[in-house]
Amino acid sequence: MVQLSINGQLQQFESPINVTQLIDHLSLRGKRIAIERNGEIVPRSRFSEEMLVDGDHIEVVVAVGGG
Repeated sequence: MVQLSINGQLQQFESPINVTQLIDHLSLRGKRIAIERNGEIVPRSRFSEEMLVDGDHIEVVVAVGGG
């Protein structure tokens, strides 16, 4: 069991996941987002390689257009 804090909310997953899988789980595929893991920005090029582990603190920021 993997427990993550995502934008301050605890969520549990049955098995380890990577950032790409998290984005799919959160229904954010195709959106302009930034992911921070334990205070460090995760480069988009590493999303599929970056495995999340129990206790990670994740912040997801979604870019919103407007004027």
